[in-house]
Amino acid sequence: MPKEKIKIAILDMNNNQPNQGLRCIADIVRGFEDEVDYAIFNVRGADELPDSSYDIYISSGGPDSPLEDGPWRIPYLNLVQELWDFNKSSTDQKKYMFFICYSFQVVCDYFKLGEMRPRRSTSFGVLPIHKTKAGLKDPLLEGLDDPFYAVDSRDWQLVQPRLKVFKEHGASILSLEKIRSHVSYERAIMAVRFSKEFVGTQFHPEADPIGMRAHFLADANKHKVIANFGEEKYDDMMDKMDDPDKIIRTHKIILPNYIASAIKHLSPELIS
Repeated sequence: MPKEKIKIAILDMNNNQPNQGLRCIADIVRGFEDEVDYAIFNVRGADELPDSSYDIYISSGGPDSPLEDGPWRIPYLNLVQELWDFNKSSTDQKKYMFFICYSFQVVCDYFKLGEMRPRRSTSFGVLPIHKTKAGLKDPLLEGLDDPFYAVDSRDWQLVQPRLKVFKEHGASILSLEKIRSHVSYERAIMAVRFSKEFVGTQFHPEADPIGMRAHFLADANKHKVIANFGEEKYDDMMDKMDDPDKIIRTHKIILPNYIASAIKHLSPELIS
């Protein structure tokens, strides 16, 4: 009798706004089609949530303030807490959860890991991200340079880490935003390992050049970037998209390796 497949829930946090990230996540998950079944849940746009029977949960990025008090918020955070509590009490099976950008912000605020603040200006582009001492040893970032490159698109940031809370949770900071020697602003936290099973990134590890290029070649999006950031920034971003050592490498490593590692722990016989 064939082994039952691992179940993955993709939590769409985009609030019905068009995006490329969800397609990228689904494409990565489909790369494991022999090992997994998956379903997509429109959390903010339709108040859809999976139950706790799934094995792996991937929660997407999305627009707007991570502090908004929508009808989805309490049920979503209740699910996160239920899965967290399950892992605390279970010595056998575990639940795995990956948080991206908006979801990362929501959960970091929920766990009170630091101050969630609006940025003075939007951070946007294909930008360098620096590993911390913990990040240099963490399997999530294994295979990436220091710094490595990823798509960063955010109006909010996690700063002022509450190190006592990090210690209480057993969490660690894995990466920080680019070094900006010309300004005195604190560097934002870009990735956190909440536990062995829960991790999150402020950047978009799922982003691929195909989706990014299609999105930003559209006239409306191109003009918006140039109006807000300048033509030089736009050209620099487009040039970096096809660099094999930048977002292509990040796309191929972080989320695929996380899923493969989770599958290996959940059902070792499914990974050859």
